[in-house]
Amino acid sequence: MIEEIIKEKTSADHLLYVSLKYTKTCDVILNLLARWKSLIEISFDAILEKRVEDGKLDAMHTNPKQRIEFVRKYFKKDEAIQNVIPLYIFFKRVPDLSKTRSGEFRKNVNLKIVEAGGVTDINMEKLGEYYEIVEKFISEVKKILGN
Repeated sequence: MIEEIIKEKTSADHLLYVSLKYTKTCDVILNLLARWKSLIEISFDAILEKRVEDGKLDAMHTNPKQRIEFVRKYFKKDEAIQNVIPLYIFFKRVPDLSKTRSGEFRKNVNLKIVEAGGVTDINMEKLGEYYEIVEKFISEVKKILGN
């Protein structure tokens, strides 16, 4: 499972540091968000599976919403995992939300996501913030899976 997580992370890093650097399009941003969503899903499954194997959980739920609640409940003391949950929920909703593209092929590429609570601007700075949250989460997952 850890190999799959590392593979997804490598692909996401490539999108962020290589593809986005040279193309500067909103499609790359959307692909990066989808890759991070997939990475978080795989990580959630891996840490829950590990808890089931260790006998700390009875069974793993198949429903994604229940899995998120399970992670929220059983890892409530872990700040890195708690910080990634709202981000994951946002990443899941992005494909269904209204999007506006601006500054494509330029230094200030920006993807505006319109949701009921307001507008979220996803630019290079915001991607850097997301990257930090995901990095801390992945290092925490590696610690959990290593035990």
